[in-house]
Amino acid sequence: MQNRRKFLKNALNHSMALPMMMGGTSLLSSLASMGAQAGDTSDYRALVCVFLFGGMDCHDTLLPFDQSSYNDFVTARSTLMDSYTALPEGSTRTRDQLLALSPASSFGGRQFALPPELSGLHTLFENGKAAIVGNVGPLLEPTNRNTFVTKSAQLPRRLFSHNDQQSTWMAFAPEGSAQYGWGGRFGDKLMNANSESVFGQISLFGNTIFLTGDNVQPYQIGTNGVPSISVIDRSPSGVAGILRDHFASEGDNRTNLFARDFINISRTTLDTNDLLDNALESAGALLTAFPTTNLGQQLRAVAETISIRETLGAKRQIFFVGMGGFDTHSAQALKLPGLQQELGDAISAFYNASEELGIAEQVTTFTAADFGRTLTANGDGTDHGWGGHHFVVGGAVNGGDIYGDIPSPQLGHSQDAGNGRLIPTSSVEQFAAPLGRWFGLNDTELNMALPGLVNFPSGAMAFI
Repeated sequence: MQNRRKFLKNALNHSMALPMMMGGTSLLSSLASMGAQAGDTSDYRALVCVFLFGGMDCHDTLLPFDQSSYNDFVTARSTLMDSYTALPEGSTRTRDQLLALSPASSFGGRQFALPPELSGLHTLFENGKAAIVGNVGPLLEPTNRNTFVTKSAQLPRRLFSHNDQQSTWMAFAPEGSAQYGWGGRFGDKLMNANSESVFGQISLFGNTIFLTGDNVQPYQIGTNGVPSISVIDRSPSGVAGILRDHFASEGDNRTNLFARDFINISRTTLDTNDLLDNALESAGALLTAFPTTNLGQQLRAVAETISIRETLGAKRQIFFVGMGGFDTHSAQALKLPGLQQELGDAISAFYNASEELGIAEQVTTFTAADFGRTLTANGDGTDHGWGGHHFVVGGAVNGGDIYGDIPSPQLGHSQDAGNGRLIPTSSVEQFAAPLGRWFGLNDTELNMALPGLVNFPSGAMAFI
């Protein structure tokens, strides 16, 4: 049985035909429950990962606000600051344009601010509904400038590569060598909380290693629900029914075990897609207005899916959404503010929707990215970095504070790998652990889901 199951799983993951047939998901996860454990899952909880592809510039997101640090920042980025000044509408990076933050923690007199385009996140932070986690990134062990330069620290493979660091953030290994994402590992542990386990891992941004576990797989939907199966949906009504019966092999009772399994998967897929579509059609419309941007519509679809959680039998869900464009090697002053506006407005609307649904304390949203970027500018842009700063939003978040470390906007400090490329002071595992614990994993399950966590001090991240 185990060999057949592994064969089917591999066949599903590598098939070119079944993703179209299955609305973009492998449903073996709904058939398999071996090895799954469940903690206290009597309530509902959801994690929402917002991945910023290309690597958002952390230095241009959480900016220094005290005069001395701001002056250092302007000096280090003089050419980029000139690009902001040259914009027709003027710069949004002058100190008087920035939105000052009031974190609970003291940073030795240092102050911080967000750009005006992130006003939605600024409001959430000041209202205690959002936190900032500083200088997070992939690590194998605590590392600083000295151990990096002398090569005495173990380092993640293929640093500064987009695809590899996206995979490392999501699954602790470069592209092609990662098997399970930490969102998938979380889902594995709590899949029994859902009566339909397929609805536990939902992606609005294509297939993703982040949601892939040993027993769970990402169920892909679009902003308007289940993607259309065009060969059925575009056929005349009479033909469509025949095609559906054909794909589901209605009335067929094969003796071959592999054929029978594939037929069962097809039938379950069609039934599952129908369940989601029918539930969405019968759900009441949300009153919260979402931006018409791509990220805004992805998060609208997440909110609508959460609103039908009881119909779907879901108690634990992990969602994955994303937006690209953050690889700002050039024209950063033209590109980044618009991206930040989209990000802040979409997350703010999503939080408002969670309040409308009465579950703000049961939904936690967090950002992630390939990496941060260099403090030094290459002219009118920035280059690939390593550590970055991230947002965590939700009613359960210990908001209004900055966690972790925010290195000074200077060159040559103990966490500078060169050109102001930040060496992370907190690992992805340290960032993920409190999210997993809030989601319902116990310490043993967390160490299994985050195998590198033992290499770092515990208790350092208390943002939730």
